[in-house]
Amino acid sequence: MSADADDAILVCRDLSYSYLGRFAALDGVSVDVRRGEMLALVGANGCGKSTLLKVLDGLVFPDSGTFHAFGQLVTEDNLEDEQLSAAFRSRVGFVFQNSDTQVFSPTVREEVAFGCLQLGLPVEETRERVGDVLAMLGIEDLADRAPFQLSGGQKKKVAIASVLVMNPEVLLFDEPTAALDPRTQGWLTDLVAELNDAGKTIVYATHDLDVLRRIATRCLVFSEDHRVLRSGPPDEILDDTDLLLRANLIHAHAHTHTGADGVVVHSHPHTASGHHHG
Repeated sequence: MSADADDAILVCRDLSYSYLGRFAALDGVSVDVRRGEMLALVGANGCGKSTLLKVLDGLVFPDSGTFHAFGQLVTEDNLEDEQLSAAFRSRVGFVFQNSDTQVFSPTVREEVAFGCLQLGLPVEETRERVGDVLAMLGIEDLADRAPFQLSGGQKKKVAIASVLVMNPEVLLFDEPTAALDPRTQGWLTDLVAELNDAGKTIVYATHDLDVLRRIATRCLVFSEDHRVLRSGPPDEILDDTDLLLRANLIHAHAHTHTGADGVVVHSHPHTASGHHHG
């Protein structure tokens, strides 16, 4: 697949990153994120997916390699420039895997307003935006509740609202469906598809193979040695059993059978819980 320089809005070249200087998380990773695509970062736990999302959000900076966003080089020094930082922060939004790390204000309404006020938006505009996004996600009734009183699914909706209210061009999701009940998972995959239809560029990390056909136009498969094994459309990736085995996304004894939508492979059973790098 050829990447046109014109429509690549996030461009990573040869990124390497290690935690504490010795736990490798990314090793020579290059990726172009194109305007309007839904890119799934797929791989076993600890392969570097979450770390790449953090680079794309300017939360960590590579030890080597470069990251350009919207034509600008993103470095720690550059993001100290208030104007550049505000422009970048308003265009890229990150929904973390664990909503508790993201949701911290006294009420849901204040939580959702926080980012807009941080970026210096007028109070009246912020109030309107908050009302709109609460209505869009169907959580107006939670506006005056304290986040700690909410269920996991409700917290996830609030975390998403606090990002959507900024109206970013690019939305990053880390394991979006992890630890959610099936109904909320379905709601979330539908929402991601709707946001993409509305013109948002989506990048998300997952090892849930079941969501790929629904919410990916392209997949980037990571190996457990923190490199990119393959990039391609979901059908091509899901039909390549050898690739999925090499990426440790399925077990060798997982039997495959053909379903209505092609080959169905039993996903890797280990979950997204537990402490891991990457």
